[in-house]
Amino acid sequence: MDLESNYEIARTAKFISGGGFTRVALQFPDELLKDSVRVVSVLRDKLRRLRESQSDSDRNGDVKDVSLFVMADTAYGSCCVDEVGASHINADCVVHYGHTCFSPTTTLPAFFVFGKASISVSNCVKKLSDHAVRNGKPVLVLFGLEYAHLIQQIRDEVVETCTSSSGLEIQFAETMSSDMKPSESHKISNGSSEPASVFSDDKCIRTVAGNRYSIGGLVWELREGHKMEDYLLFWIGSDNAAFASVVLTFNGCEIVRYDARSNCMVTDLSQQRRILKRRYYLIEKAKDANIVGILVGTLGVAGYLHMINQMKELITATGKKAYTLVMGRPNPAKLANFPECDIFIYVSCAQTALLDSKEYLAPVITPFEAMLAFNRGSEWTGAYVMEFQDLINSSPLVSRNQSKEARFSFLKGAYVEDFDIQEDDEDKEGDLALANATEKALQLRDNPNSLAKQPARSGAEFLVSRSYQGLDILNGNTLPEPYLIGRSGRAAGYKNEKSGEEKL
Repeated sequence: MDLESNYEIARTAKFISGGGFTRVALQFPDELLKDSVRVVSVLRDKLRRLRESQSDSDRNGDVKDVSLFVMADTAYGSCCVDEVGASHINADCVVHYGHTCFSPTTTLPAFFVFGKASISVSNCVKKLSDHAVRNGKPVLVLFGLEYAHLIQQIRDEVVETCTSSSGLEIQFAETMSSDMKPSESHKISNGSSEPASVFSDDKCIRTVAGNRYSIGGLVWELREGHKMEDYLLFWIGSDNAAFASVVLTFNGCEIVRYDARSNCMVTDLSQQRRILKRRYYLIEKAKDANIVGILVGTLGVAGYLHMINQMKELITATGKKAYTLVMGRPNPAKLANFPECDIFIYVSCAQTALLDSKEYLAPVITPFEAMLAFNRGSEWTGAYVMEFQDLINSSPLVSRNQSKEARFSFLKGAYVEDFDIQEDDEDKEGDLALANATEKALQLRDNPNSLAKQPARSGAEFLVSRSYQGLDILNGNTLPEPYLIGRSGRAAGYKNEKSGEEKL
C-alpha cells in the first residue's frame, strides 16, 4: 500500500485546510517515525496544491502558509494526543498517527490516522461465519482501528454468507469520527447519528435501538431486551492493549480473537482472564495501604485533574496519606525513589492504565480499583471500568461518620483498624510535627524492653523510621575540619611516586 493511501494524505490536508490551521503538530509513535520525513514532504506538497487552488478562487488571496512540526518521544503513552508537546510550538491542532485510545482532548482539536493493516478478508469471513454457526449466539464484531478500512468489505461478504445460514445474526461496531474536538461527544464515522447495523439471515439491515456502548474508538448499540452477555464478541486484531481493555470490560462475555497476521482463531483467553484475579489481589492489598501515591499518567486527557482531586478526597476521607507524583512514564526505577508509598494509583487513559507491577516495589492500581479498595463496604460485582471519565461523580465519597469497626484483612488474616491520619490535627501543627511523628513511629510491645516499628502513616514517619536519614550535621562543632593536600601529576605517575627506573 502506497504512502499517500496508508497515511491518508488527502483527508489530512482537507482537515487542515478546512479548519484554517496554520501550525500543525504531527504526532508519530516510535514504530512509524521512520516515515515522518516522507509524510511531511508529501503532505506539504498536497497543502501547497490546495492553497494554490484556493488562492485562484479567492480574489483577496488571503491564504496563509501552514507550518508542520513532527512530534516524537511523547512524555506519556503514544496512544494519547500529546497536547503538552503541541503547546510548546503553539500548535493549532494535532494529527495523530498510529494506534490510538481515542481519549478526549482538553484544549486542541485532533485528527486521527489509524493506518491500514492488511488482512485476508475471505479467510476472516470464513472463520467468523463458521464460529458463529457453531456457537449459535448473536455475534458482535469488534476490531482494531488499523483494520477499519476493510470492515465494510468484510461486512458485505458476511451479508452474502448470512443468506445460507438460518438464524445467524452478526452485528458490527462502527468507528468514531476521526475528527475530534476538545471535550465533544464523537459522531459515528459515517457522519450520521444512526446506531450500528445488524445483519440477519434474511439479508436485511436493521437499525438497532437500545443500550449504547463505546470503547477504544468503537461504538455500537444493542437491540431492545439484549445484554452484552448474550453476545459472542469476535475481535479482529492482535493481542494488544485495546484487546485487553475489551476482555476486562466485558469479562462476562464469551470472546474469541481472529489473528489477522497468522490467519487463525484464538479461543483460549485464560491468560487474559487471569489478569482479573491479579487485579482483585491488588485491590485487597490496597486496602491495607497507609501511604498512597497518585501517579499522573496524562496531561491531556479531558477530566484528569478532576480525577486526581477525586482520588485525593477519597484517600483523605479513609484516613490515608496521599502524595501526587508527576514523572512521565513510570518504571520500577522511578517508583523505587518513593519507598514510603505502599500503593500507587495510575491516572491515565484506559489502554495504559494496566501496568504489570510485578517488578515494582509497590503495586500500581487504577482509579476504579482504588474506589473499590477505599470505599468501605463496597463489593466487586465483576464489572470493570477502564475509563476514568466514567468514574467522575459516579459514586459518593466515604462518609467520615462511617462505622469505625475493624475490618478483616485477607492478606494479614486478621482484623485491622483503619488509622485516621487527620485526627488530632492541632497536635501535628507547628514545631511538634516531627516529634509527634517520631512518637507514633515507635510503639512498645508487650515486652517493654523491645521496640517494634509500626507501618509509617506519612512521609515524615517513614523518614524517622529509616536507618539512614542523610548526612549527619554535628551541632556545636563550628570549627572547620583541617584540609589535606592531595596528589599532583598524572595518573600514569604522580609526583610523589617513584619512576619505573628508580623502583628497579
